[in-house]
Order: sequence, then structure tokens, then C-alpha cells
Amino acid sequence: MVVKDDLSWSQEMSLGLKITFWIVVPLLVLGASILYLAENREAASETSYTLATVKRGELTLSVSATGTLSPLITVLVGSQVSGTIESVLADFNSQVKKGQVIAQIEPSLFKAQVAQEQANLDSARAAQEKAWVAVQDAQRRFERNKHLFERKMVAESEVDLARFDYDSALVEHKLRKAAVAQATAALQQAQVNLEHTTIYAPIDGVVLSRDVDVGQTVAASLQAPTLFTIAQDLSRMQIETDVDEAFIGMIREGQAVRFTVFAYPDQVFEGKLVQIRLSPKVESEVVLYNCIINVDNADLRLKPGMTATVTVEVERRHDVLKVPNAALRYIPELSSERLRALRKELDVGNHEGLLWVPADGDVKPLKVSVGLTADRETEVAAGGLKEGVTVILADQRKAPRKEQKTGVRLF
Repeated sequence: MVVKDDLSWSQEMSLGLKITFWIVVPLLVLGASILYLAENREAASETSYTLATVKRGELTLSVSATGTLSPLITVLVGSQVSGTIESVLADFNSQVKKGQVIAQIEPSLFKAQVAQEQANLDSARAAQEKAWVAVQDAQRRFERNKHLFERKMVAESEVDLARFDYDSALVEHKLRKAAVAQATAALQQAQVNLEHTTIYAPIDGVVLSRDVDVGQTVAASLQAPTLFTIAQDLSRMQIETDVDEAFIGMIREGQAVRFTVFAYPDQVFEGKLVQIRLSPKVESEVVLYNCIINVDNADLRLKPGMTATVTVEVERRHDVLKVPNAALRYIPELSSERLRALRKELDVGNHEGLLWVPADGDVKPLKVSVGLTADRETEVAAGGLKEGVTVILADQRKAPRKEQKTGVRLF
């Protein structure tokens, strides 16, 4: 009797478990499916945007380039004669005045040449005086023979011979005179060479480099060796920069320039574009034009050779509405027909574009006139467009992320 009751209880428990399994498990599966579908539907339907607002303010269009700082006037001081450096009287960063002695070449050889040419000149002058005495003697003999011939006291041949001696003496005197001039020129050249052994500063300025030492031999046979490099005035400098031909039409002489250097990254310096040189140069198949920018360096903070990152201000507009450039490039996911229709409505020749603004979970287009375009922002104008209007820059979808389909470009 006890065994029978135990069997009935076991059967009832087994039946209860089966009923529970077939009821609870389907409910769990159904709930999980509903949750999964709801989450996927939310992920698929919910879209967020990167937004920006229309702002009012100043807009500047500029052209950027890099260049090198250099003094306005730089003079390479060389030697016109060869010799050994006897003394150096200027060094790096030395302030020098025009006419100041900055180096001396050993002059003994040049002094000897001056003495030799002086002796040659003295000899030539003595020969000239001797030739003049011979001229006077030949002239007296010619005059005497001519008077004697008039009295029939000498033959005509004697007169002709005296005339020939007189003419020969005159020619010899001219030769001696030319020899004196030649000796004078040689002496002057020797004196100039002697003077060139003393090296003077050609301008007021500062010595940027010294390329010789005492005892060094300089040879000026082929070209004048450089001894010093002198900058005239470091308080006024210039930047030489190369501008691409694609932008050269946007700049002109007289435009304001801003630039930075690596030594002072947080400071912006100012300059003025003074020259656009017409001679082009080609680098990597790109045509470049050299532009000169004058810079005030009264505090002497800028050094020759520094690399300058230059920004040439092309145009500036005040109190205009502007949006990020990305706002005009944004295209929502629309049908091809819709995009083609929008594109036909735009007058690209009159610089029209589209902005997209969020509206009740969707987006709507806003036609605008596009003005000045700078590096990051663009001037826009449209009826009813005001400061603070929200525009779309890009789509941002929740996971799972799907790539946005590429639509037809509007412009």
C-alpha cells in the first residue's frame, strides 16, 4: 500500500515538470525574441547627427606657404689678392662700421712689387728725358742744315738726313712717353694690390659668418674667396617664400602677412608682401613663384635662416553668416530621383548650395548663396537664414553601424 502511494507521487511530479517546461520555455523564448526585435528596430531606425550652428562674424581667406628669414642686404666680403691672413679683426656677431679694418693679408710681397714698379717708372721717365734731349739736338741740327742749304753751303741730302734724324727722335720720344705711362699704370696696379691686402667692411652691419683664420692662405686666382658675411641691418628682415601657381592669382603686392616660427610657436608676427618675382621655378612638376615679404625685427628676436610658416591674407569680410565647410558637403540618404531633382534646382553658376537642417525626425534642404570660402568656414546667405540655425555636418548611427550609401552629388 505504501509502494503504490510513492509511485503516484512520482508520476504527479513528472507530469508537473513537463507542464512547466512546455509553458515557461516558450514564454521565455517569445520574450527574448520580442526584446531582440525591439532593440534591432530601434538601432535601425534611430539616427543621430553631428550638428553645427550658423554663426555671424569675421571670415578671412588666406594662402599658406613656408619660407626662410634673411636680412634685406647681405654682403659677401672677399679678397681680390692671394696671400696669407696676417690678422683677423672681426668675429661672429661683431658690429662693424663701413671702412673699418676687419682683416689683414701679409703685405711684404706686394710692397716689394710696388717698389719694383716705382723703379721701372723712374727708369722710364729718365729714358723719356733722354729721348727729349735727342729730339732737341736733332731739331737744332735740322734747323742749322736748313739755313746752310738756303745759303748753298750744304747739299740737299744733308738737310734730308737731318730731317730724318729729327723725325726719328720725335718718334723715340713718343715711345719713351708711352713707356712712362705703362710704368705708371703698373705702379698704380701694384699700389692697388697692396691696398687690397687690407680688408675693410663695405657696409655698417653685423658679421654673420667668418670663414678664415690667422695663417690661412687665400687664393684669388679663379674667384674671390669669401672671408666674411655681413648683414646690413637685422632690425629689418625679409622672408623669401614660394607660392604655387594655383594660388598666385589670389595674392598681390601690399597684402598683410602673418607668420610664425618654430622658436616662438605661440607668437604671431606680421609683415607685408612687397614683391612677386616674375621668374618661375619648377619643383616636382609644380610651378612656383618667389614672393618677398618685409618684416620688422626691431627687437631682434628673429634670426637669419629661421623657417617661417606664412599666411597671406587674401580677403577679409566682417559681420557675415558662416557655416563649417562640411555642412555644404553633407548629403543625406535620399533616392536618386530626389537628389537629381535637387541638383537641377541649384544654380551652380551663381554659387548656390544646400544646407540640411533636422526637422521632426527627418531632414530638409535649405538653399543658400555661397560666398567667400576659407579653410574651415564658408560665407552663406539666404532669405530667413539667421544666426543660431542648426545645420547637419554628418550622420552618426548606433551599432550595428552600416555604411551610408553613396548618393548622387549635388554639385
